[in-house]
Amino acid sequence: MTATLVAHDVAGGHGHRTLFHSLNLTVAPGDVIGVVGANGAGKSTLLRLLAGADHPQAGSVSLSPADAFIGWLPQEHDRVPGETVVDYVTRRTGCAQATLDMESAADAVGTSAVADEAYSVALDRWLASGAADLEDRLPVVLAELGFEVGQEGVDTQLMTSLSGGQAARVGLAALLLSRFDLVLLDEPTNDLDLDGLERLEDFVQGLRGGVVLVSHDREFLARCVNQVLELDLAQDSHHLYGGSYDSYLEERATLRRHQREKYEEFVDKKEDLVARARTQREWSSQGVRNAIRKAPDNDKLKRKAATESSEKQAQKVRQMESRIARLEEVEEPRKEWKLEFSIAAAPRSGSVVATLNDAVYRQGDFVLGPVSLQVNARERIIITGPNGAGKSTLLRALLGVQRPDEGTASLGAGVQVGEIDQARSVLAGGDAVVEVFEAAVPEMTASEVRTLLAKFGLAADHVHRAVDELSPGERTRAAMALLQARGVNVLVLDEPTNHLDLPAIEQLEEALDAYDGTLLLVTHDRRMLQSVRTNRRWQVEAGQVTQL
Repeated sequence: MTATLVAHDVAGGHGHRTLFHSLNLTVAPGDVIGVVGANGAGKSTLLRLLAGADHPQAGSVSLSPADAFIGWLPQEHDRVPGETVVDYVTRRTGCAQATLDMESAADAVGTSAVADEAYSVALDRWLASGAADLEDRLPVVLAELGFEVGQEGVDTQLMTSLSGGQAARVGLAALLLSRFDLVLLDEPTNDLDLDGLERLEDFVQGLRGGVVLVSHDREFLARCVNQVLELDLAQDSHHLYGGSYDSYLEERATLRRHQREKYEEFVDKKEDLVARARTQREWSSQGVRNAIRKAPDNDKLKRKAATESSEKQAQKVRQMESRIARLEEVEEPRKEWKLEFSIAAAPRSGSVVATLNDAVYRQGDFVLGPVSLQVNARERIIITGPNGAGKSTLLRALLGVQRPDEGTASLGAGVQVGEIDQARSVLAGGDAVVEVFEAAVPEMTASEVRTLLAKFGLAADHVHRAVDELSPGERTRAAMALLQARGVNVLVLDEPTNHLDLPAIEQLEEALDAYDGTLLLVTHDRRMLQSVRTNRRWQVEAGQVTQL
């Protein structure tokens, strides 16, 4: 069925803090609305309100018809202990709940007309959810996404045993198998490989119902959305732009330029009027003093003329002050917080950074290798390949974190590694952010640590929280702060754009362009693949590495 979602004068936030207010949004069939804004602006909060998972601080969210299916994909995969892949997909498609409701209603059939009607409604919803043929469709979709199905296949595996990339593909499978009337997607591109991204784009483009999505994947936004809702925390505002993502960028730049020009015009005009009023007052005062000093006591005509002249000057002053008072106030556009990021350099390493000779790495049934590779100082290597192909294993091998089961591996002399891994595990645990950071960079004082973290948007209310309580985006920015604090000559980035907002991604790209050391970069961000300067590319597939 077709469905329309309406948010009217909605305010949302956390506790007593309001992130956005007076927000009006209509999501109709065919709408694909991209929600953008800095980390912490309230994008995920808005999706939770639209999904009905939370209640707004003010305003209302309504769905028409009220029994329409809303599918909501949160930012992080909610892996329930003991839940298999099949159970996960059944739950995420809404089929599990629809089946429970239908079976519960079936137990009461025949007891009353109301019970019979409730069963009819539950049965219709069960059929609409796709539960009737999910068991037949599920193996096909999983197989298309590269999973082995059947006895001891992925369908019987626990979700908690899957890698980030595998979990992302199962999440994609749930989306492809769903039959929602309206879909809410929070960072759906995270951890997806290029094939998964293309499938996701085809899915979104093929939907007849409305879509609201939060994404920092610029290419995905450019290909999919037809409206952009910007949540601007710095300006305490929000604005809905019609058209594509690239159109939004152009229109936003024009709008901000006009706002700045309007404010500067107001300031210039006010300063001019104030200066003229000041001059008029000085002339008036000077005229009175001159008249008093020069006019003889018996020269009534001259005193009268001087008085009249002073009154005229005073009247001009009052008129000027009246014009200033009537001048329409233009508020200065707030300056946005901007991440200033650079990668601290360390002394050069030896000419050879890392070497693998016929190295083989085994993880359960997966085998990487045999691989023979050499990374030389100041090489910039991009590593691509599908999820599960062994890219992260290759990085661990090159860094000496994982020892080979066969062959040899060695790390060069003077290597100082800076890393942002896919799981963001460089900074982790239950200790406070500031304590973990101080332990990692003992040469920095506590005040220097706090100042640095603040530059990365981690203020006082963040630094005393446990690292594990930070959002994925905040953990990524903390890892970036660590790269700026410690000198590195080998930089290893595994899906660094996951959970970063758009300004931070652009800053990262600028920092990578200026960085002069060795770079190993794993990314599926298509615009980053085009913008980052590299001189080698390795394709990893089915445990084998090919130089392109």
